[in-house]
Amino acid sequence: MAFDNLLINDKDRVRTITVNRPDKLNALNRQTLLELQQAIIEAHGEDTVRVIVLTGAGDKAFVAGADIGEIRAQSAVEARAFSAMGQNLMSLIQSLDKPVIAAINGFALGGGMELALACHLRIASDNARLGLPEIKLGIMPGFGGTQRLLRLVGTTRALEMSLTGEPVAAEHALELGIVNQMVASDKLDSATTAMAGKLATAAPEAVRGILQAINQGADTDLKTGLALETARFALCCATEDMQEGTSAFLEKRKPEFKGR
Repeated sequence: MAFDNLLINDKDRVRTITVNRPDKLNALNRQTLLELQQAIIEAHGEDTVRVIVLTGAGDKAFVAGADIGEIRAQSAVEARAFSAMGQNLMSLIQSLDKPVIAAINGFALGGGMELALACHLRIASDNARLGLPEIKLGIMPGFGGTQRLLRLVGTTRALEMSLTGEPVAAEHALELGIVNQMVASDKLDSATTAMAGKLATAAPEAVRGILQAINQGADTDLKTGLALETARFALCCATEDMQEGTSAFLEKRKPEFKGR
């Protein structure tokens, strides 16, 4: 499918999806949300794609937020539908059984931070700034920001960032555990490629099991989470990749996982 607001690039089993609205700082309007949802579904359905990278065009912004012009013109009923559309996209990303990496270049504000929070891993350039500034517009986060940030950094920090609307620099985001890595802006592409490449060569069934166990385990009790882990562990042990991985270890060589 052709997209108006996205760029798609495939390399070495990694699909990079770039939000391409640099004149709007890659803001998320309805069309972009719909295109992202379709692009994610397509990437998930292709066996040749093992890792997805999300980023924004240019060096000023990952995604600077939702499209304020659209938000200002909508009714409460339309706002509810817009929020649901954004939340559905973010939940789709988080529940994916392929790793999704956010390469955060510049501003990740509002809907942009919510998009980054939905990804499994986040790598930020040293000039990145992340925040939920919606309160300054007389509104609040609507794409899952309050809930994902709460689960990531705890009540105190989530309240501070949401109530003040002040963004945090990449270094502070790293300290808070919002991002996994911070790199120089000219190293963002190479750092993301290195991370994606490592994940793309991992055994797919093991990757799927880890993603499900951690994502679902975070919102359930320990007993249920342990049962899920056991079930997914058993599935891994029924694969050819498990035989390859254990053989490679004993033979002191690098494994070549086929996804079987």
